Amino acid sequence: MRVSVIVFPGSNCDHDALWAFERILGLKVSTVWHKDHDLRNPDLVFIPGGFSFGDYLRSGAIAQFSPIMTEVKDHYQKGGYVMGVCNGFQILCEMGILPGCLMKNRDLKFLCQDVNVRCESTRSPFTQGLQRGSVLNIPIAHGMGRYVADDETLAALEDHDQVVFRYCSDQGEIRAQDNPNGSMQAIAGISDESGRALGLMPHPERHVELELGTDDGLSLLNGLVEYLEQVPG
Repeated sequence: MRVSVIVFPGSNCDHDALWAFERILGLKVSTVWHKDHDLRNPDLVFIPGGFSFGDYLRSGAIAQFSPIMTEVKDHYQKGGYVMGVCNGFQILCEMGILPGCLMKNRDLKFLCQDVNVRCESTRSPFTQGLQRGSVLNIPIAHGMGRYVADDETLAALEDHDQVVFRYCSDQGEIRAQDNPNGSMQAIAGISDESGRALGLMPHPERHVELELGTDDGLSLLNGLVEYLEQVPG
């Protein structure tokens, strides 16, 4: 399986992704600079976290116009798989691949902490290795992670089973005190309607080794890898 990790000026989680996919999962990984025009024939495009272009204007607003994003959109429209984490989630929303937007955290503070998220849907290939209702402990690191959408979009996300993760307690309860950034309906991650694009604010690639306290992120990434390795082509 081949993974292409997109790198922008200001990306700071690309090496976390490289470590998780290449060193832990043993996959073939290519880093692709934002000015390139060749995705290198990936099975999965991974857009990492960080501060692309310094988060000027809005997080991801400039990155969406980088030359390589034309190739990313083409890859997706032809049936390819795309995963955006943190800044990557913001970029996918700016591109229109995912609905809604990410705004400043409720308390206007940068948050860097472990959180719990509950798997809400196993329809997407990204959650094939999880059970609905299972809880993962993975970290967040963002200043603009509050998911916002209008009522029509939120209803559509629910109707099409596109809410993939919600912030929760360690027991899986959805409570206001466990929603770190004030995201609407405690949303931590969503997919597109096809399930081939996933946006997620927490970082599964940072929790892939027990030496770091937990490897909960592996259960998400492993399930995706197992699924994609069965996809023809």
